[in-house]
Amino acid sequence: MSREPLPTYFFALVVVRLGHRFLLVHERKHGQLYYLPAGRVEAGESIVAAAHRETLEEAGLPIDLAGILRIEHSALPDGSARMRVFFLAYPRDDTPPKAVPDAESLGAVWVSLDELSRYPLRGDEVTALFRHVAEGGPVYPLSLLCAEGAPWVRAGAGERPGGRG
Repeated sequence: MSREPLPTYFFALVVVRLGHRFLLVHERKHGQLYYLPAGRVEAGESIVAAAHRETLEEAGLPIDLAGILRIEHSALPDGSARMRVFFLAYPRDDTPPKAVPDAESLGAVWVSLDELSRYPLRGDEVTALFRHVAEGGPVYPLSLLCAEGAPWVRAGAGERPGGRG
């Protein structure tokens, strides 16, 4: 007997760090609160590409991904599911965060953990994530994400770009 496919929505969320500061996006949606660069993966796009695109669109910053902080999968009451991948990234260059509002966001700012309480955040997970990174929490290799059928890599064989795309 065949089963109906489970609709699953994939999201890329990016913690961008610059020294002791972290990037916050002033969202146009969600009550105009502050959050991470984040968004849903578009059709035909890899989750890694979505992380780059969302950070550029919402914060105006090109980034280099450094690793994966966490992968979440949640079954939702409506029968669908949500998968979120939290990435750690660093700015690729000295481009300042977006200062002029547009359709994607109202802007972006660098903040330290001490300054975070001054910003209305969309949820407590922002503070928890920034603390996790600041305190040296585990960061997993990007090679955890790879295309279906990619070759298997043995321990000690070095990193593969895996899911970069």
